[in-house]
This record gives sequence, C-alpha cells and structure tokens, in this order.
Amino acid sequence: MAAVELVLLQRVEKLGQMGDVVKVKPGYARNFLLPQKKALRASKDNLARFEQQRAQLEAQNIKRREEAERLAERVGGLTVVIIRQAGESGSLYGSVSARDISDACTAAGLTINRSQVVLEHPIKTLGLAKVRVSLHPEVSIPVTVNVARSPEEAERQARGERATGELEEEQTPTAEDIFEGDTQLPG
Repeated sequence: MAAVELVLLQRVEKLGQMGDVVKVKPGYARNFLLPQKKALRASKDNLARFEQQRAQLEAQNIKRREEAERLAERVGGLTVVIIRQAGESGSLYGSVSARDISDACTAAGLTINRSQVVLEHPIKTLGLAKVRVSLHPEVSIPVTVNVARSPEEAERQARGERATGELEEEQTPTAEDIFEGDTQLPG
C-alpha cells in the first residue's frame, strides 16, 4: 500500500513537529493519528485551513506545554508502590502494565491515563523500575515504580535493601572472600 500524506497538528514523537507534512503507513494514520486528532490528511483544503489556524494551534500548544511543565515541577520525583504476588526468585506472576501504573499515579495525586505511560519493556520482577510519563508531547517526567509483595517490603526496597531484607552489599560472598577464608561457602 502507498503511504498516506498527513499534516501534523501537534508534535508526535519519532515522527515530526506541528505543521510538518509526513508520509506514514495507512494503518497508522487511520487507527492512531486521525482518530486522536494529531493529524489531518494533507489535501489542499486541509493545508489552507491549517495555515489559517496555525497561530491559534501554536498558542494552545504553548499554553498546554506550560501547564505540563508546572505540573512536572510539582510532582517531580514521584514514586508509586504496586503490590504484586511473586515467586521466590522475585519474578512476578504476570507483569505490571501501563494501566496499573496510571492507576497508582492517580491514587498518588497525578491524574493520568494509561496512554501517557511509556513502558520501554514490561516490568516482570520485584524491585524499583523507572518509567516515563508523558504529560505533553514535549514534556515528560520520570516516575519510580516500586513493585513489592507487601508494603513492608516496598519500604525496604525504597531504602535500598533487597526483597529478602538484607542489604545489597551483604548479599553474597565474593570469590576473594571465599579464597581468603573470611567466609564459608553456603550449605
């Protein structure tokens, strides 16, 4: 299929800035960009209409970006706790989804929807994970997700301890310790 030409109504990550005329696959245009009102088909009429409204759209974009920047300053360094069941090795029975993170952020006072959560890879283990929350196409904040089996375990992880309760540095003896005879092998 031939690519579809669109004019972007706002910045789209990894695609272009407001006003750019881009070529995308038909499915991406039909299923995402057009329904989300992030773009218009690049016909002569639509291009003329965009040029007439360009100043107004840019002013709205600047206003929304400033609001997002103020919100980012207010909630910077947000940490949310998600309680999940996990095996002995620390791997979860399932994974933490964008919906789980958005619900936890909303409970913590940052109202977002799941489409604003950018997961680079699924969270499938206990511990701390950094996730990016996009407040605006040009503004995003890091959120620390603390995945634990219980609130007490989440507190220990936040202090830098492992899920077993021991400090990370004291977890396992090193090869040097074993050869020097300072510690004994487990078992």
